[in-house]
Amino acid sequence: MTSSTPPSSSAPKSGITVEVNGLNTIGEDERTGRPRGLFWPWFGANVSVFGLSYGSFLLGFGISFWQAVLVGCVGIVLSFLLCGVISLAGKRGSAPTMVLSRAIFGINGNRLPSVLSWLLTVGWETVLTALAVLATSSVLTRLGWQGGTSTKLIALVVVAGLIVLAGIIGFTLIMRLQMIITIVTGLLTGLYILLVLGHVHFAEVAAQPSGPAPAVIGGLVFMMTGYGLGWVNAAADYSRYLPRSARSAGVVGWTVFGSSVGPVVLLVFGLLLAGSSPQLNKDLAADPVGALTTLLPTWYLVPFALVAVLGMVGGAVLDIYSSGLALLSCGLRAPRWVAAGIDGVLMTAGAIYVVFLATDFLGPFQGFLITLGVPIAAWCGIFVADVLLRRADYAERDLYDPNGRYGNVRWLPIGLVGVGTLLGWGLVTNSYAGWLGWQGYLLDAVGLGGRQGSWAAANLGVLAALLVGFLGTWVLGRSAVRAQEARPTDLPATPTAPAATGPAAGSPS
Repeated sequence: MTSSTPPSSSAPKSGITVEVNGLNTIGEDERTGRPRGLFWPWFGANVSVFGLSYGSFLLGFGISFWQAVLVGCVGIVLSFLLCGVISLAGKRGSAPTMVLSRAIFGINGNRLPSVLSWLLTVGWETVLTALAVLATSSVLTRLGWQGGTSTKLIALVVVAGLIVLAGIIGFTLIMRLQMIITIVTGLLTGLYILLVLGHVHFAEVAAQPSGPAPAVIGGLVFMMTGYGLGWVNAAADYSRYLPRSARSAGVVGWTVFGSSVGPVVLLVFGLLLAGSSPQLNKDLAADPVGALTTLLPTWYLVPFALVAVLGMVGGAVLDIYSSGLALLSCGLRAPRWVAAGIDGVLMTAGAIYVVFLATDFLGPFQGFLITLGVPIAAWCGIFVADVLLRRADYAERDLYDPNGRYGNVRWLPIGLVGVGTLLGWGLVTNSYAGWLGWQGYLLDAVGLGGRQGSWAAANLGVLAALLVGFLGTWVLGRSAVRAQEARPTDLPATPTAPAATGPAAGSPS
């Protein structure tokens, strides 16, 4: 049974020690900082040079440079705007994203989105860790050094060790680490762009033919799922330390700006590079990181390796922190740092499999992530609509009490996730893995040409799931929100019980 009393936070205000805050609400004395501080974690997590390769991926839809710029920028900014709105919930409730989601799904009904969130974040941190190791090996091989098993093993130990350490220590170290990653990767990525600028040929770029509407929409959905929709389930985890008095416009604005500015610049330049050379475009699709090294002078390969690895580490650090919180929300009764450690073990095991054993893992696994992105999109639409409907802050104690205003299980949002997922899977196709060939079962029924038609690659199911969640909550969930906010709060907002002690310190007990 979950108690009605969440543990209070008691982390130190200065220095770097293991964060004791888990699923609890953050105490008033720790709600410090300004919205502009959100720039650092979001920029550091999304400034990877891997973003340059998205130019090749987007042109692969068969669209022109200007079409790709439009749908790429819109997809990036729009998807991170969803993150910005969800970040408001963190300021209003001072709790992790998957705790605030309880106000919508109920205390135990929220285990469904918590499991989805945990799977998604563990998946992405595994992929980013493996790519960082493979990037190191590619650069060292080009330098003539050994890029074999021993090099990969050392790189894995260093990369995974840094990610797990940051995940275990928690918020303070992550914010400082992301500031360093932001500065270093920003400078080195800028230098990379200057060094390869001569490889851009505007005539070839302008000659790219325009594509049809299904290809344009497919590119838009691809960019949304590749960026903001991969972060929505963690968006409030970093804004929860802000004071309630922080300006909402600042919370949204700094989240969107910090997360979007790097990917937009990298995408546009990546489009210029890929559009300038058909061979480079082909190489980027096959080896996103290794192909980028072929344009560089030898002396810059080591700095390039640093910027490539740091960019991926920046994303994986945020993932492992949020995956630990999601695991606690699934029901694990342990301190937050234990949950982060468990996810670190799973991440390392997955990366070992990808780097050393798998012959064809990333393709099928990417298909798994796209498949998981459909129910996450439905959850995102529900959460965004709920945030926009609310006029008051969350009732903190009731986020931990199944007998409180938010209830135990709420079937409307669970039903919306189910409907959005079934509709969404029916309108997407997945060529990454044969075992996902059953998807797209509605494309023929709704007149979109079936799995082989021109709309098959548009992945309309992601947008459909997002809209089902948003519109269903906006129309049908309004009365429930008003009823929750009408109930009086007769208990103090922040309890005084000690934080993070005992076997169940990571979650209220």
